[in-house]
Amino acid sequence: MPDFEVVGTQGPWLHLAGGARIFDGSSGLLCTNVGQSSPKVHARIERQFFRYSFGGAAVVQPHIQMELMERLCRAVGRPDDSVALTTCGTLGVEVALGLARNITRVRDGKRRGDILTSTLSYHGMSALTLALAGNHARRPRPQDALGLCPGFPAPYPPTHAHTDRDCDASCADEIAKEIDRRGAEHVAAVLLEPINGTTGGGFVPPDGYLRRVSEICRERDVLVIHDEVLTGMWRTGTPLASHHWDGCEPDIVILSKGLGGGYTSVGAVLVSPELARWVRHEDCDPLPAMGTMATHPLMAAACLGVLDELEEMDFVAFAARGHRLGEAMTSLKGAGPVRDIRGRGFLYGMEVAPGKLWSVMKAVEDRGVFFYPFTGAGEPESEGLVVAPPLTSTDEDIEFLSTALSGALDAVS
Repeated sequence: MPDFEVVGTQGPWLHLAGGARIFDGSSGLLCTNVGQSSPKVHARIERQFFRYSFGGAAVVQPHIQMELMERLCRAVGRPDDSVALTTCGTLGVEVALGLARNITRVRDGKRRGDILTSTLSYHGMSALTLALAGNHARRPRPQDALGLCPGFPAPYPPTHAHTDRDCDASCADEIAKEIDRRGAEHVAAVLLEPINGTTGGGFVPPDGYLRRVSEICRERDVLVIHDEVLTGMWRTGTPLASHHWDGCEPDIVILSKGLGGGYTSVGAVLVSPELARWVRHEDCDPLPAMGTMATHPLMAAACLGVLDELEEMDFVAFAARGHRLGEAMTSLKGAGPVRDIRGRGFLYGMEVAPGKLWSVMKAVEDRGVFFYPFTGAGEPESEGLVVAPPLTSTDEDIEFLSTALSGALDAVS
């Protein structure tokens, strides 16, 4: 598919050379939560730019970074957490893994720091995170996988189908079996996406599943890490995707895409207060959690601008628009090449019949909307569109998106 020649932006709209415009139906790569050209973000960056554009935390007092950490924790309902800032989501995952290993070795006397992930997971582009996760399209060759692989099936049909029932909360018992097989003394954490992202296309776990995962891990002194790089910052309709269920609050949360809003690369690792104290224990190994650019003042300024936008949203209207989007998506289930619709809030996966993805992409672009494609698992591998407009989209924007998508499906069928 050709790239767009973009000459300007406004909110969810990309203005193209020649005068046309196209609606960004997937928030870029699932990051422009507050749209583009935000005056609030611009004002924050401009103000910081003329103060100082760089200041290492060991040299310049990190006031703006501390403000970001405090506001972020309050915004996502974890006000007492400690925070490590990183340059991107992948590094955030790696820092979270390092913290989990250090904490469990000191607190629980763990012998190893095994990290368990699912067969339909994606946690970043480094050699370590690709090897750990189950993304079928991006997993390295066996000889390059560092001896690592996912440890349990995700509770979704492509990788955990049942002959007599759908997946349910009991699918979490697969995690218990894997921890017990390895020995709990060797497992530091379970890392999972509370709602599946682009590997499978918006799968939502069965009710009770995440709660059961937390119970299993607590019983075995294993930490729970939620990768909310894609789903965090209201993407699924709540500050964190885990807020959709009771009893599943994780020990560590990783945020990235929606925090930077597409204005800056950023990652943030939030650690519960019960665990953060162990990082400061005298027996804890030092962890280089900060890189040269990890506490960049302009990065922090941009993130504060994104929080300004998010916190001033009309959340009643926001919830109503998310409901309207969900209804529109559900109505398209079974239309033309559509095989399935799943998701929450402002994140949906539309799975289409094999071989139909690119024709649907072209048809919907002809109608003025762009969507991000996904390829998942199964045989043949599933494929489809990620429908995830900016959270600041208007009622008219949602209607435009829905009409274009419906018309494209009619044309393809």
